[in-house]
Amino acid sequence: MRKNLIRGRLLASLLFWSIGFTAAAAEPLKVGFVYVTPVGQVGWTYQHDQARQAMQRALGDKVTTRYVEAVPEGADAERVMRDLAAQGHELIFATSFGYLEPALHVAADRPGVKFEHAGGYKTAANLNTYNARFYEGRWLAGWLAGKTSQSGVAGYVAGFPVPEVVQGINAFTLGMQAANPKASVRVLWLNSWFDPPREREAALALINAGADVLTHHSASPAVPQVAEEKGVKLIGYHSDMRTHAPKAQIAAVTADWSGYYTRVAQSVMAGTWHAQPVWGGMKDGMVRLVALSPALPPTVRKELAARETLLLAGKAGPFVGRLVDQAGRVRQERDTLGDDEIARMDWFVQGVSGTLPKP
Repeated sequence: MRKNLIRGRLLASLLFWSIGFTAAAAEPLKVGFVYVTPVGQVGWTYQHDQARQAMQRALGDKVTTRYVEAVPEGADAERVMRDLAAQGHELIFATSFGYLEPALHVAADRPGVKFEHAGGYKTAANLNTYNARFYEGRWLAGWLAGKTSQSGVAGYVAGFPVPEVVQGINAFTLGMQAANPKASVRVLWLNSWFDPPREREAALALINAGADVLTHHSASPAVPQVAEEKGVKLIGYHSDMRTHAPKAQIAAVTADWSGYYTRVAQSVMAGTWHAQPVWGGMKDGMVRLVALSPALPPTVRKELAARETLLLAGKAGPFVGRLVDQAGRVRQERDTLGDDEIARMDWFVQGVSGTLPKP
């Protein structure tokens, strides 16, 4: 009788332990996102949040997500990331360039948390960086701008003079010149990622300076709205901007982080995550040229598609062949610019009108 009682208690304990273990194993991965602007309905942060939602749909109850929006770069970002880590988030996406140092500080104190930083250039054992080759889409978009511009002048509203932005300006200019060798691109700096009044002011100034095509590396729809109001063409950025520029927009260069975010979360759950910087492009689905205007002539669409095919095959691109900078110095005579040189790009190609301040 006593043996049966002991056996019963032992079985009950094992069953209780097994149930507890199963429940623990079924705990969802908590994933946090830090956004530099409001989510809104278009723009940089909107694209990241679309990817968050796609990851949630793909992984279902295996993950829970939380985001904090409109977090300034600097001390506020560090505080928010510390809070997310303290709340049990095991994976945190820091989605703005200026979040790098705050993320590194928190990662050093939270070795059990995995951090993914967008656009960074430093890693740690538990901090990885990821980015997209937006310049590929910019090159195609620049060619399209060159084909459709009457003045041969494009206006470029730019955020900060970091390499990613400089790459985009240069690629856009080279693409434009491939369609019109006399084309030029005028650049105005915001020194901000999100400042709708100043974005609008810059767009108006560029139109007054002769630009009949606008593009931007800024987060609000202010530039598209100006293009629509003033009747000039637009190459949208970050998101499809047709809701704000239904007539002006002829195409948009967009980011799609959905697949990447899902794969990262899966690797954390599987225990295979490690810091391995990622720099994906159009062939990886991270950059797309979308929303081509139906008003574009069939011949232009066909040639654009041919150029994209060559780019995807690695047979063409913005930084292939002879490259001359704004001062007339030959930066490359032939071949293809290496990734290290592209990643550190701090010079303008010929055809860019504007100064390049120090980052």
